[in-house]
Amino acid sequence: MTQTPVPKLTLRQKLDRFLDSDFVHSFKSTPTAVVSALVSLVLILAAIFAPWITPQNPFNPASLNLMDGLTAPMQPGMGSNRVFWLGADEQGRDVFSALLYGSRISLFVGFASTVFSAAVGVSLGLLAGYFGGKVDALIMRVADVQLSFPAILVALLVFGVARGLIPAQQQEQVSLWVMVVALGLANWAQYARTVRASTLVERQKDYVSAARIIGRAPGPIMGRHVLPNVAGPVLVIATINLALAILEEATLSFLGAGLPVTQPSLGTLIRFGQQQLFSGEWWILVFPAAMLVALALSINLLGDWLRDALDPKIK
Repeated sequence: MTQTPVPKLTLRQKLDRFLDSDFVHSFKSTPTAVVSALVSLVLILAAIFAPWITPQNPFNPASLNLMDGLTAPMQPGMGSNRVFWLGADEQGRDVFSALLYGSRISLFVGFASTVFSAAVGVSLGLLAGYFGGKVDALIMRVADVQLSFPAILVALLVFGVARGLIPAQQQEQVSLWVMVVALGLANWAQYARTVRASTLVERQKDYVSAARIIGRAPGPIMGRHVLPNVAGPVLVIATINLALAILEEATLSFLGAGLPVTQPSLGTLIRFGQQQLFSGEWWILVFPAAMLVALALSINLLGDWLRDALDPKIK
């Protein structure tokens, strides 16, 4: 008896099925998720298209005019007669332009470090959960040691070691990638522990046993069979850790241990503003700080909703 082949769904049918899913319904019925997603989308798009939105490149010295320095918000500059909607700093740098350009760097570091830490943590978690034994014990003990230190302290340690190994004339060129690696190595343990726990459950199921019987190697089994079934918690952790990575990068830059002044992020802008706060130029600090809070809070709230939506125990 021949079986009738199951027709494949078209792209339109897949999209309609997704739009009718419980996941999308949960998103539409949660005002916090909708607002946080819209705020995150607007801020991310504004950062991506900063060169086309902003009136100047704030980090190009040729576009600055010292006569516009310390211009208050909504006031025209003395040198250019252009209205600075969010004011200008002591160098005549437009604060609005600096916010969007600084957000680009903060978002890049946040996304890149999150991808790096997820790749390391998921790989080690799959190895620990699938093979068990000494491999599991070794990886989990390293993760336990990692989690006993604050992420900022680990990032500072990695950043300090990298500065000691990299020649001084090359440190500024590679500082962005050093920051990505430092934050990535500081946050991989959460992924490893979560994936390891899920893999311990998945490896006992019939589909994994069937793949072993037909001669599949451990690598394809973990990559093609186990990984898709443990991806839900990873997505939740990655969303929340994205906000944490942005805040950690801002903290390091505020402390002067992050990116150089030629690549200022939101944390660097806040550090500059803090130096001018007691002189009465409050806008140099307040607007970058508000931007950082809005960006981190919106992503964090979106991650909280995603955790609730993907957790079967809450449904």
